[in-house]
Amino acid sequence: MEKRDTKYLQYLQILREELIPAMGCTEPIAIAYGAARARVLLGEKPERILVEASGNLIKNVKSVVVPNTGGLKGIEAAAAAGALAGKPEKELEVIADITEEQKAELALFLGRKAVEVRFLDSKFPLDLIVTAEGFGHRTRVRIAQYHTNVVLEETDGQVTFRKEAAGREEGLTDRSVLNVEDILDFAESVEIEEVRETLEKQISCNMAIAEEGIRNSYGANVGSVLLKLYGNEIHNRARAMAAAGSDARMSGCELPVIINSGSGNQGITVSVPVIEYARELKVGQEKLYRALVLSNLLAIHQKTGIGRLSAYCGAVSAGSAAGAAIAYLYGGDYKTIAHCLVNSLAVTSGMICDGAKASCAAKIAFSIESALLGYEMYKMGSQFRDGEGIVRKGVENTIANVGRLSKEGMRETDREILKMMTEARC
Repeated sequence: MEKRDTKYLQYLQILREELIPAMGCTEPIAIAYGAARARVLLGEKPERILVEASGNLIKNVKSVVVPNTGGLKGIEAAAAAGALAGKPEKELEVIADITEEQKAELALFLGRKAVEVRFLDSKFPLDLIVTAEGFGHRTRVRIAQYHTNVVLEETDGQVTFRKEAAGREEGLTDRSVLNVEDILDFAESVEIEEVRETLEKQISCNMAIAEEGIRNSYGANVGSVLLKLYGNEIHNRARAMAAAGSDARMSGCELPVIINSGSGNQGITVSVPVIEYARELKVGQEKLYRALVLSNLLAIHQKTGIGRLSAYCGAVSAGSAAGAAIAYLYGGDYKTIAHCLVNSLAVTSGMICDGAKASCAAKIAFSIESALLGYEMYKMGSQFRDGEGIVRKGVENTIANVGRLSKEGMRETDREILKMMTEARC
């Protein structure tokens, strides 16, 4: 792909838009970001906060630890942290700098039951409105479609900022330009200096949290369990290290991650296994960079159809992308990469997303295992064929079916999952 091509510039911009740092699971952080923006508009720390959140946001915030809160979970903790101590200029690292004094203030604020949460019926899976009240004034901030996309700011009923929340993600490069063949072309031709800084951050940040997850006890310790059970051989180590990163992240580890498609878990999944294999194979840094470009863009391509939040587990698309990039490290061509993706998606596409929590680590490990199996199948002349379930001839057709499954077929599944998660327990 030539540097002067429009598509080259679009692919480069997509990487820059998606591969950004975040501390903590991105859904509670989006709420914290909205609350911090609302506080800035108010001019003082609020006395009360109302959070209206779409079902997928509620699902993804309910069971995950909000970092820098002393182990607290849920929308209330995220909103209070952002409103009392958030720095909105840091966006998805909005609550990275909370002090011990602010944590104590947070506990008192939550003890007063000052945060109310309501369900927001919205056509957007990611949609939230934060209303902050205090000192006789009221402010509102709405974020929709993606985690930092502010579409409304309002003070005392007066709109100070508004933009349309349209059908596609406004302000971002059109993802429909992505396809597997051109992604591979771009990965092989991109000027390394144009992606080096971004990818080095992904390598350093995501490996750091993976190593932290192995060193210490987090969540269900899926990564550590895998290493103890199956050893340090690369096939197992690749999935164990990725799982360990999720173990730490879902349990409130305060290390940042370079995300993919708005998700830290997906950012870990597309990168850590590829890095582990590149080091094992001693392929050199440039080959690793190109494999990471491939993995990241393949995941973004799949998520374009799936959506940022849905009932379809994002580890599946990220894991299949990582497997395809590992195939590339072994010298795989377009045909190999396409079959690796299809074989993997045929196996794991039924995996649901029931919110961000400890079991995400196991889903990541399983998705990577499926992707590696898909690659080994193709090497041995085996594949899943057109008409077998959701598989269609041509990788783009199978990817399109996955998007349809997620957006249309799993809509009711999504609603039922939310009901199960929010039912009162005895």
